[in-house]
Amino acid sequence: MWKRFIPALTWLPGYTLKIAGSDAVAGITLAAYAIPVSLAYAMLAGLPPQYGVYGYLLGGLFYALLGSSRQLAVGPTSAISLLIGTTIAGMAQGDPQRWAELASLTAIIVAGMSLLSYLLRLSGIINFISETVLLGFKAGAALAIGLTQLPKLFGVAGGGDGFFERLITIVTQLPQTNPAVFLFGVSAMVLILASEKFFPGRPVAIIVVALSIILMSVTSLGESGISTVGILPSGLPHFRLPNLRISDVDGLVPLAFACFLLAYIESVSAGKTLAQKNGFEINPRQELLALGAANLATALGQGYPVSGGLSQSAVNDNAGAKTPFSLVFASAVIALCLLFLTGMLRNLPNVILAGIVLVAIRGLVDVKEFIHLWKMHRADFAIAMVAVIGVLVFGILKGVLIAAVTSLIMLIKTITLPHVAFLGRIPGTQRYSDFSRHPDNEVIPGVILFRVESSMLYFNVDNIRNVVWSKIQGSDFSVKTVICDLSTSPFVDRAGAAMLKRLYLDLQALGISFMIAEAHAEVRDMLRSENVETLFGHISRKVSVEELVEASIRVPA
Repeated sequence: MWKRFIPALTWLPGYTLKIAGSDAVAGITLAAYAIPVSLAYAMLAGLPPQYGVYGYLLGGLFYALLGSSRQLAVGPTSAISLLIGTTIAGMAQGDPQRWAELASLTAIIVAGMSLLSYLLRLSGIINFISETVLLGFKAGAALAIGLTQLPKLFGVAGGGDGFFERLITIVTQLPQTNPAVFLFGVSAMVLILASEKFFPGRPVAIIVVALSIILMSVTSLGESGISTVGILPSGLPHFRLPNLRISDVDGLVPLAFACFLLAYIESVSAGKTLAQKNGFEINPRQELLALGAANLATALGQGYPVSGGLSQSAVNDNAGAKTPFSLVFASAVIALCLLFLTGMLRNLPNVILAGIVLVAIRGLVDVKEFIHLWKMHRADFAIAMVAVIGVLVFGILKGVLIAAVTSLIMLIKTITLPHVAFLGRIPGTQRYSDFSRHPDNEVIPGVILFRVESSMLYFNVDNIRNVVWSKIQGSDFSVKTVICDLSTSPFVDRAGAAMLKRLYLDLQALGISFMIAEAHAEVRDMLRSENVETLFGHISRKVSVEELVEASIRVPA
């Protein structure tokens, strides 16, 4: 029973020194990657840099105990960081302490949503966000995040509220670009990009951070207008509850829901990718419990919402992580840095952090997939662009909600307007398939066969009936029999049963027979409970479409 709640108990008994050595190397590598990235993400969230480090320190510890993925790394992400920064800005009203309290409170609400979803077995919520919508959302978020970092890269003030206002502002400020800041940032980005190509999986960002600190410390670059992070408080985070007010909770619920949705989708997606690569499976429901615990611990330690991410997880995996214990090693290294090395970060240039963010987010824009959708699936391309525009026009929080609503609309549209296939016999067989895909199928004289490729529900039955009736009226031969193949209709509700009864009576009035074939067990039960069998006769699981066709052909004219 305990192994079901604590997956670590399944791998700890077989833990060896060899595995520990691999995990230790991976943990040190992950910490070297996580420290500069988390500093950058915290500033993106509008928080002091150390708050991002707290997310990796605490989130990783609790995920290691409860998570089902062996290589997933948990910490702040770019999208959630921007979500926090842009949404809380108006609520905090410039008060840094209140900003931090609201961010921590958001993490507590995310933890509550995760744990509630775990208890209610809502892990299937990830299926309501299609890959197409997620593709567009990530691209929009990347553009929004990138635009917030460009002022730091050019050494200008920036400003503006929405995406387009920020874009106009930075364009007008380009003549004021600080050459030293720009060259320093671009050089760092080129170095990181080159290292990713020639030394993949290596934490080169920490080397870039170290070099930039040395240059700022021993040269006169500080006099060129290059701003730095400043003094970071040393020591581990203090555990406490954020100051709670009912009005704060109400205002943060939409933000927390968006963070929860992003965190769960990104964590499960990254976890599945790594699990497939390494030959194991993750438990999506268990991920809800692990994320809930990770966010609760982070919130109590003054952090903000955390999530599993593919970039940091790829670093962990490529460095040789064998179990989640690599996260424990990473947390230990981060703790040592917080205790003894924060003073070394005071000369870290802000433009370096901006460059790290800009490099990290480029993977959010999948240009090849957009091109593929444009060539092969124009409807999906349009949906992806709706998500992109939603994020850019309405902001990242509303963009998340628009993405979710768009996904649900897609689902509802598919169910509301299901494909009704009219069937013909496959030449030389006793099987039937859709005429629209196989026009060479044989026509059965006097017989119309149709198959609804969906459940029959109250909101789609009128459309189904209209399509079938139009086909009957437009037939170029005298219709004697109509056969409904229910093999692809897993469920029929009362409205669906009533529609079939009405169709039977309408066809009977025209002297046309109506038959049902290959209904599933639950469908047969529903049809019997609604007395459909009183009209059709016994609806048997043994009768095939071919048998009904042969019976209708044998009936004399």
